[in-house]
Amino acid sequence: MNTVPNLYSLLMVINLFLAVTIIFLERRNASATWAWLMVLFFLPALGFLLYLMLGQSLSKRRYRKLVMETEKVLDSLIEDQRARMQSGDIRFADPAMAEYRDMIYLNMASDQALYTQNNRIEVFTDGISKFDALFADIEAAKDHIHLMYYIVRDDRLGRKLIETLTRKAREGVKVRFLYDDIGSIRLQRKFFRSFQEAGGEAVAFFPSRIPFFNFKLNFRNHRKLAIIDGKWGYIGGFNVGDEYLGMDERFGEWRDTHLKVTGSAVQMIQTLFLADWNLASGQNIAFEARYFPPPPEQERGTVGMQIVSSGPDSEWQQIKDSYIKMIYAAKKRVCLQTPYFVPDEALLTALRTAAMSGVEVEVMIPSKRDHFSCTGRPVPTSATCSPAGPAVFCTIKGFCTPK
Repeated sequence: MNTVPNLYSLLMVINLFLAVTIIFLERRNASATWAWLMVLFFLPALGFLLYLMLGQSLSKRRYRKLVMETEKVLDSLIEDQRARMQSGDIRFADPAMAEYRDMIYLNMASDQALYTQNNRIEVFTDGISKFDALFADIEAAKDHIHLMYYIVRDDRLGRKLIETLTRKAREGVKVRFLYDDIGSIRLQRKFFRSFQEAGGEAVAFFPSRIPFFNFKLNFRNHRKLAIIDGKWGYIGGFNVGDEYLGMDERFGEWRDTHLKVTGSAVQMIQTLFLADWNLASGQNIAFEARYFPPPPEQERGTVGMQIVSSGPDSEWQQIKDSYIKMIYAAKKRVCLQTPYFVPDEALLTALRTAAMSGVEVEVMIPSKRDHFSCTGRPVPTSATCSPAGPAVFCTIKGFCTPK
């Protein structure tokens, strides 16, 4: 007779506990806190399940412990560069970069984004040319190949990639492949069978422990990185699938942006991969010299570059802060090109302020959307790289989570 009231009372106690956790322990921003409180109050049973799947915070302590070695690698370099930036002793290979000193300092202070000046950048805006270049570099690999993609499909491109990696693994090259479990949800384990038998390693990021029920559904890794022999790095928006080659009739030609990087910035991309690999695999791959070779003299360039990353482990919203600072600093024009545009109030205020100040503001989004959120709007997933004068500030969307 008392089963239903007792169950309801239990749910209310659980909801109260979760509310206390949200308010006092997780320290979300006000809008996210109120949103979850309303869900728990009006949907006591369903709200509890939704919170388990979407609302939990990633254990920052666990993540920081795993990437502590990363910080040891960067700490001394960052502190030295910050000190020289403050004192004005830093020498810019391109004198025009002195104008962006405050932007560079912001990225160093918030994200330990080391500024490197000897990079060469090749820009790809179509998947065919990007993957042609990637396959050529994979074929030339002698020591290691590190790949990380949010979406990997078992289609023509995906099979060509895994077959090539399998052959390189048999040749003795160390190959590691990190993919997102939710982004690649249709990928079956047999896809990697021959690859793993050849000595390659494949790891899913935050996999589902229970079929069709992932407690870390909202903590996904959206990075698309490739590092070959520590000499060449790829970063951008293209995933692994035929649609990114323009072979999907529904989307037609796929327009995205990807960079091939040579120079010291590759070491920063490598650092991110190793930190994510250690987190996902439970391994502790050491930051050995083989993964951080000095860039070949003949392949060095003159582009200044920082790699700025962001995720639920971050104390600050580095990518968002960088974009807002660039928008407020604009004098003539702000051009945004993004596959998914879901701005919050801070970003809208920055754009509105720029427009009302006489700055030309243009936002380009696709006419066909490939993802939808619960509000019917696209969800941000892609990486973008924004030129700022002669420099490149490259932002990597790490994990997708509400702030």
